[in-house]
Amino acid sequence: MIPIKAENLSFQYRQNSKIILQNIDLTVDKGEILAVAGLSGAGKSTLCYCLCGIIPHVYNGLMTGNVYINGKNTRDLTLPQIATMLGIVFQNPDNQLFSFSVEDEIAFGPENLCVPRSEIERRVTETLKTVGMQEFRHAGPQQLSGGQRQLIALAAVLSLQPEILIFDEAMSQIDSAGKKMVRDMILKLKEEGKTIIMVEHDFENLALADRVLVLRDGRLAPFNGQLL
Repeated sequence: MIPIKAENLSFQYRQNSKIILQNIDLTVDKGEILAVAGLSGAGKSTLCYCLCGIIPHVYNGLMTGNVYINGKNTRDLTLPQIATMLGIVFQNPDNQLFSFSVEDEIAFGPENLCVPRSEIERRVTETLKTVGMQEFRHAGPQQLSGGQRQLIALAAVLSLQPEILIFDEAMSQIDSAGKKMVRDMILKLKEEGKTIIMVEHDFENLALADRVLVLRDGRLAPFNGQLL
């Protein structure tokens, strides 16, 4: 089963507006770390939204072609269904964290999927251990550093047990110590067999990837060391 596949994917936000993505074909293999690089405004986040189902389920626009997650068309899936297969960690952790405690933050997703309480407790404990943040279980997210908050945002995603993860410039707004935390976590998740897509502009972070593509003029191409 191919974790992520896009076929002839194109997208623009409005009729007669700029075409953001043009006829993209993409396959991401199981256990692969794929990095997508590109200049600001190239459409990297839009590509993420298409791959994770935010487009077309949340953001409107003109989308043609198809995206498949584990062989299932995102058009035919609900967002809760997608969340158990694919999770996304955004650029700014504060946009994902809204609970008063770390524990509540991680439990929120499973609670909304009506997961039994005992299983939620197990998942909170397990995901905190995975990201190395057990000691902060009862802390408030705003008490933590940027890197720590990003790890809690990741733990909240992992609590839904997805096998595919997208990091949308997840290291762009944290300091060097925080970046190291997230980089180490990405490598650990790869060792566990997760499939990972990283959207990046930092060349140092691209070194984590098995394969790097550049998004330019709405199209994906092999990365040759240049974003232009």
